[in-house]
Formats: sequence, structure tokens, C-alpha cells
Amino acid sequence: MNIPVPLVVLIVILGLAGIGLYCILATRNMIKVIIGLQILVKGAVIAFMLAASLVKNPNMGQTYGLTIIVADTIVAVVGLALAVQIKLRTGSLDIKTISSLKR
Repeated sequence: MNIPVPLVVLIVILGLAGIGLYCILATRNMIKVIIGLQILVKGAVIAFMLAASLVKNPNMGQTYGLTIIVADTIVAVVGLALAVQIKLRTGSLDIKTISSLKR
């Protein structure tokens, strides 16, 4: 039984996107939301790689993948720095506590 490689990669992409979305929507902990976002973006990077390989232009996929990874890392660092500051100020990482930070 031969399963084509793009089908397997598509299943992996959908799995990563589903797990990432579930992590983002089901939890209120900021760290877990950031981890869910990272998982979701990794699925998007694999989707770009798959699309580039299907149109026979792997250089484009690698360029987009690297750009997305760099931008995603910056978002994760800023999000984690924000989480640290919220933890220091409120003592909790619950997303609902952000609304109590109004002046």
C-alpha cells in the first residue's frame, strides 16, 4: 500500500494546525497560548514547504519558511517577555488577569 508523500504531509499539517488551534482556544494560560501559536505556525511553515515543492520551486518555500520562522521567534520572545511582566505584576498567567491591568 503506497501512500503518496504529499498526502502524509497534508495530514501532518492539518494535525499541527488542529493541535495549535486547540491549545490557543482551550487554555487561558499565556505560556500555553504561546506554545499553541508556535505549533500552529510550524504547520504553516510545512504547508509553505509543501506548496513550494508541488510547484517545483523549493527555493521559494525555503525563503518563506525562514522568514516565517524568524518572525514567529520574535513574536514568541515578545509574548514570553509580556508573560513574565504580567506574572510579576499580577502573580498569575491567566489571560483574564490582563483586563485587571487597566489604570
